[in-house]
Amino acid sequence: MNRDPIFSHGVRSVTAEASARFTYLAEVIARAFEPTSTQLHDLERAYNATGEYLIESPEFDGLVAQVHAQGSRQMGTIVRPMDAAREGFDIDLVVRLFKSAMTRYGGAGGAALLLNHLHVALKRYADRHGLGIERWERCVTLIYAGGMRADFAPVIDDPSYILPEGEHHARIPDRDLKRFLSTNPKGYCSGFDTAARVAPVFRLSEAVTAKFAQDRKADIEPLPEAAEVFARLLSRFVQLGKVHRNMSFADVKSGSDFAPTSVFLTSLFTKAYVALAPRPHDGPLDLFFNIVERLPTLFQREPLAHGGERWVLLNPYAHSDNLAASMNTRERQQGFVQWHKKLVTDLERLLTAIERSQGLDAVSQAVEKAFGPRATQAVLERNARRREGNRVLNHAGFVVASSMPVVTSARAHTYFGGQSA
Repeated sequence: MNRDPIFSHGVRSVTAEASARFTYLAEVIARAFEPTSTQLHDLERAYNATGEYLIESPEFDGLVAQVHAQGSRQMGTIVRPMDAAREGFDIDLVVRLFKSAMTRYGGAGGAALLLNHLHVALKRYADRHGLGIERWERCVTLIYAGGMRADFAPVIDDPSYILPEGEHHARIPDRDLKRFLSTNPKGYCSGFDTAARVAPVFRLSEAVTAKFAQDRKADIEPLPEAAEVFARLLSRFVQLGKVHRNMSFADVKSGSDFAPTSVFLTSLFTKAYVALAPRPHDGPLDLFFNIVERLPTLFQREPLAHGGERWVLLNPYAHSDNLAASMNTRERQQGFVQWHKKLVTDLERLLTAIERSQGLDAVSQAVEKAFGPRATQAVLERNARRREGNRVLNHAGFVVASSMPVVTSARAHTYFGGQSA
């Protein structure tokens, strides 16, 4: 493994087989936590219908230009919510108003009026369709059948061509609803897409590709080709980080108040990927571990006079927008430090189990510890299908790669926020 010298615990080599197995596991685990095609269709149909209603609503009088998804849905990093009991997914939406809307909402009290209008319109829609509704500081949430939650945040177009992706720049009400702040959800997603297109450099690329092709050969529902997997590695890496975070904080009371926020983690993974992907690595396994180790160094820590720190991670697509602002509580900062330490430890365990071929129990326990029982179950089910595929192909006279069955172990509990890990 080619570790970054700043964080290296010793140089070690990752075999093509180990890297292919990690890639296989990452693909299976990520798929287990993302929406099915049916769920995506239902999700998009629901919010598109709501968006059409808002565009025609009398509160806005033709000022709404578009309602579109932002964040994880657009970037391919969506995962199931932290609450394992919920079946629905969370999605972030932008209610984008024309620049002319600032004439109505730009004065004193305008930010509050904008959110009031959004709430009134969505409340009427929710009552008409039997949906739940919640109002927050900067957005309104609709709760659809099946548990899907959609956060609608209003923004007003305000292009700023001195910024990257500045044609998408906009203004959003602040939490106190007293003024508008710089934002750029479309630009952020576009920047993520650009980062994801950075081609990773793998020394063992041909060998890893060949091994991955063997691993997917006997699947009844085959994994995608290696080239397709490598083309969206950044999205998969972010998903793995978010799933691990969710599992780590799922059993903590008010875990969402301690867990690192998604925009913070996504921004760190993106920044690390852009810096590290062009450097030669043995494979995706090596690259992922190197990215994870680099995460705590990618934001500024400003000492405060009374003690503690203010964390800063500026959004390159918006003016003075601190993507780490939500991390500036003692609980969240401690949560990030402890979560990162656990992620490194869990990955070390998984790497060791894969690299040394320690057997079924070791791999199963490592997957369970890092990504929870749903991930282990997904691997079990996938390997059951692979074994069946192997049996059929062997009867037909084909030579196939041996499967890697995994057994289930008890779920591990981790505690954060001042409790023992």
